[in-house]
Amino acid sequence: MGRCALERGARTGQESGMAQAAGSGAAAGGAPGADAGRAALLDRLGRPLRSLRISVTDRCNLRCAYCMPEEAYTWLPREELLTFEEVARLVSVFTSLGVDRVRLTGGEPLLRQDLPELVRLLRRDARLTEVALTTNGVLLEEQLPGLLEAGLSRVTVSLDTLRPERFHALTRRNVHGRVLEGIAAVARAGLPGLKLDCVVVRGTNDDELDALLAFGQQVRAEVRFIEYMDVGGATRWAPGAVVSRAEMLERIGAHSGPITPVPTQSSAPAERFVLPDGTTFGIIASTTAPFCARCDRARLTADGTLFLCLYARQGVPLREALRSGAGPDVLARLVSSAWHRRDARGAEERLALIERQPLARREELREDPRLEMHTRGG
Repeated sequence: MGRCALERGARTGQESGMAQAAGSGAAAGGAPGADAGRAALLDRLGRPLRSLRISVTDRCNLRCAYCMPEEAYTWLPREELLTFEEVARLVSVFTSLGVDRVRLTGGEPLLRQDLPELVRLLRRDARLTEVALTTNGVLLEEQLPGLLEAGLSRVTVSLDTLRPERFHALTRRNVHGRVLEGIAAVARAGLPGLKLDCVVVRGTNDDELDALLAFGQQVRAEVRFIEYMDVGGATRWAPGAVVSRAEMLERIGAHSGPITPVPTQSSAPAERFVLPDGTTFGIIASTTAPFCARCDRARLTADGTLFLCLYARQGVPLREALRSGAGPDVLARLVSSAWHRRDARGAEERLALIERQPLARREELREDPRLEMHTRGG
């Protein structure tokens, strides 16, 4: 499916001319429809640019075995991190090119001081329909009121286990209770669209699928199970540790009854399903059933490097141009030129490998921290 769909997308993109979006409407706070009439910004495979994930920090207060298995890391120099004003300027460029959804990630985004101020700045751009947050939840309870007041749209919390001792073994931190308190705070606040993301690793937490679904019902959240991915930083990844989408569905169905797919036209990474009791859940099967054909997202690191695929080895540096005084039109040309050249389908290419191993060795990660999952935002 992936190759054929992508080839069809490429023909569609060529037939439409893959017109470049104008950068003239890039001022923050532009009126809705300010860029009306411009053609969609398409890559070489016909995929539009619609979603931007922004890593606001590469630091994290957990050390999850599937993402940050080491204790010490090479961090981005603090002086190279974008200020909130710089992030807002770049987001304005992206929205002028068709982006309408932004997600703040990390590392752990709540480690970035005064994060509600960034949410407030982004909310001034009327072209954004959503400013969402992915967090490990440790600092969520205390920071949630300020984030909601600033206009945060949705929250996704990473929750890989309901067992405190297992959480400690997985993350090397004893803060499981604080994560649950953060989830409860979101539920009490009544913020819609709460999601709980669980990376399923064989022999670690794959016996908790049903318990996590039940917990999701309890806190009015949709659980999304994520296949263990061989991205940068996952130095302990091995094929045998992956619990596939098919196996998850088989296990859940055996316990809960027939599973029905939920039809959708969304470009979201999760396939959604519903159980006989009405419980909905999602599976992100990037490892065994990639969704490259519908990927419409770009990633911006905390130091202003643009990545067009989670598996990309090279990014597009935007910080230097930004700090050299480049205006919205120049920045828009940099972004649109990169997107026009995009033909990335990293997850599909990884799936086709005969001998599949972690994406990057420890030595490579120390030399280039931008290869890390926690640097470019998962």
